Amino acid sequence: MANLASTFWNQGRWEEAEKLEVQVMETSKTKLGADHPSTLTSMNNLAFTWKYQGLHIEALALMEGCAWARQRALGPRHPDTLSSLATIYQWSS
Repeated sequence: MANLASTFWNQGRWEEAEKLEVQVMETSKTKLGADHPSTLTSMNNLAFTWKYQGLHIEALALMEGCAWARQRALGPRHPDTLSSLATIYQWSS
């Protein structure tokens, strides 16, 4: 499902991508846990989709949650954590 969501995203089919990304994120939370790296990647992807849909406040809030979870799960210097923090900085500017 994540690959299909990525395909939709790359085609600019934001609503279809969003629908699948929400499903992927919720399933991942249930099956793997909220702080699992795959769950956090799906959160990150959904935040970008929301950003491209113009849902800036929602996207930023989700990315902030993703960054905090990545700090807890992966550590403050992990590349994924740093990427999320850099995205928050860019989106807040």
